[in-house]
This record gives sequence, C-alpha cells and structure tokens, in this order.
Amino acid sequence: MVLKTLSLVPKTRKNMETKEIQKLLDFIAHSGLDEVSIETSELKISVKRYGGTVSAAPVAASMPVATAPALTPAAVQPVSPVASPITPPALPSNVITVRSPMIGTFYRSSGPESPLMVEIGDEIKPGKVLCIIEAMKLFNEIESEVSGKIIKILVENATPVEFDQPLFLVELV
Repeated sequence: MVLKTLSLVPKTRKNMETKEIQKLLDFIAHSGLDEVSIETSELKISVKRYGGTVSAAPVAASMPVATAPALTPAAVQPVSPVASPITPPALPSNVITVRSPMIGTFYRSSGPESPLMVEIGDEIKPGKVLCIIEAMKLFNEIESEVSGKIIKILVENATPVEFDQPLFLVELV
C-alpha cells in the first residue's frame, strides 16, 4: 500500500471547501495512490481507496468535517490513452439535459414519506423544483430553468452525483 501525505489546504484555513475535497478525490482516482492524508492546524482528513472505490473519512478534527461521497468503481478506472472517445447518442434539438450543479446526494423528494417532485411525463416550468442535492449537510433545491416535459430521469434516488452529471432529459415545449 502506498502512503503519501499532501498539503493541499493552507494552514490558515479552517475548513475544506467542496471543490478541494473533489480535487482530492479526483487526484486519488487518477493516481496509483491507495491513501492520502491531509493535515492542517484545524483539520486532519484521511482518504483511502479500497477495492476500486474512493471514499473520504475524517480522522480527527476540532471542527465538523464533511465526508465526501464515494465514487463508483467506474469513475476510478484509469482511461486508456489509446481508447477512442465515446460520443453519446445525439439528442433531438428540442431535448435538453438538466445537469447537476454540484457534487452531493440526489433525492427525488424532500423526505421518505413525501411525494416525488417530478416524474416522467410531468410538465415543468421555470422555478419548478426538480430534485434536491444534499452537499455537506445542506439540502439544495434544483429548479428548472426551462418549460418542458420530463422524458427521462437519469439518476436513482439517494445516489451520489458528480458536478455536471446529467440528471434529467427534458423535451422543450
């Protein structure tokens, strides 16, 4: 097992930003490292890779530390330099993809007993809440910016999502 210590966070900062955690996970996913530890005067975090997945777990901290979502094994597979780029199938011109504006956990309703916010076939308008993404214990409502009809939901409820990951396909009206 390879162990390296990195100092990505300045010692004057009191907490890690979401982007810094994502950079750390991306770094580990694309490197051959199995474990990385970060230590500041206020925070100590250790990130370890087990069985093809990457997860972050706080080791010790004087203040609350967010735990980054685990990446799927497909997300940590190195890309072969000779692999040809895979182009997704072209969507009709009247279909757009709603993408995640952040990393976090995707939820289709505001609670386990609450109704789903949108389903396939639902008409939506700008401002309509499509889903919730939980990031660092904050629940962010993701609103529609267009009018249209939901034709496909691309993410399962209560699963981790990455920044810019496709969430919904919407047919514009």
